[in-house]
Amino acid sequence: MTTTFITGANKSLGYETARRLVEAGHTVLLGARDPGRGRAAADALGVRFVQIDVTDDASVEAAAADVAAHEGAIDVLVNNAGVVGPHAAADELTAADALAVYDVNVFGVVRVTRAFLPLLRKSANPVVVNVTSGMGSFAATHDPDRVESTFAAPLYTSSKAALTMLTTQYAKALPDVKFNAVDPGYTATDFNGHSGPQTVTEGTDAIVELATIGADGPTGQFRDRHGVVAW
Repeated sequence: MTTTFITGANKSLGYETARRLVEAGHTVLLGARDPGRGRAAADALGVRFVQIDVTDDASVEAAAADVAAHEGAIDVLVNNAGVVGPHAAADELTAADALAVYDVNVFGVVRVTRAFLPLLRKSANPVVVNVTSGMGSFAATHDPDRVESTFAAPLYTSSKAALTMLTTQYAKALPDVKFNAVDPGYTATDFNGHSGPQTVTEGTDAIVELATIGADGPTGQFRDRHGVVAW
């Protein structure tokens, strides 16, 4: 049985990932910051809720200790929690705004990865999937035929570019664990007022694919539901 921990899993892509991995036979641990919403989502899926605020060191350590006490190990970590940040003009953005976005989208992944690595290393096939975005791809954001080129969101996009590079560097530095980055694509979620053309099921295709790889699966890749993403 594969045990999978997912952050930010009480709604949208995280929830759908949890639902699909339960269907695939995984034992899913649903991580969320808000206890009420997290428990409600976990109850709906029939999985266990673990409270985690990825911006808080103590919360992350407590979540890892909780999983260590109950499950003892995990096989897959899905770092899904993320924020868009303020909807402000670029010339109004502050360093505090940047710190808040990076604290979830980048530093949060570092916190969670560090805390859960000892649990992952007890698995015969440890896998980490980081949910990034094509908005952090130079190629996509400079291609006039791609929707990513029509938006200007300096903090969100730069944080996702950082996350993708962080993923590939983890893959190089920690070859005993498979690390991959996933672009869900323009999916209808709360992030975009449900304006995306993809369903949440389509948006989780690549997440589920990389969360279910075998021992011969890839590492250090940046993928979407169509394949490898150009940087």
